[in-house]
Amino acid sequence: MPVFPIARPGTTLRPLTDADQPFLLHLYGTTREAELQVTGWTDEQKARFVRMQFDAQQRAYFAYPDAEFFVIDQDGVPAGRIYLQRREQALLIIDISLVPERCGSGIGSAVISAVFALARAAGKRVQIHVERFNPAQRLYKRLGFRLVEDKGVYLFLEWDGTAAQAASV
Repeated sequence: MPVFPIARPGTTLRPLTDADQPFLLHLYGTTREAELQVTGWTDEQKARFVRMQFDAQQRAYFAYPDAEFFVIDQDGVPAGRIYLQRREQALLIIDISLVPERCGSGIGSAVISAVFALARAAGKRVQIHVERFNPAQRLYKRLGFRLVEDKGVYLFLEWDGTAAQAASV
């Protein structure tokens, strides 16, 4: 899957490189901050835990067949990541994350909309897992994702283009 255009000024995708690992570790750490605040752990213990969990997550994500891994840049500065897997009937967003200071700025919506365009051109749906209490659920619902399956901790959502098609008629 080639890198695809994002319809937002200054927002681009580029393939992940080894040089991005420090940024990705930082980004992952920001996704765990709230839960780590209540642990009573030292900063060193938190850092070790984040590193261990990050390494495990990366191993799991990189094991997906037919997956591609991108850094989301905003004005040339890393702002997040999106990992995608091509499936026969769908594009799976394995992960999309933004640094906290970029959340709510429209970057996530623009990147997901670009994934929708890619899926629409291929005649596919878009799928994503989201943690039950993740505030990004509001964004996904607004963009037209629908609940397919409640998997306990995670909800499995899907976009099939019908909401977008209905809105454009």
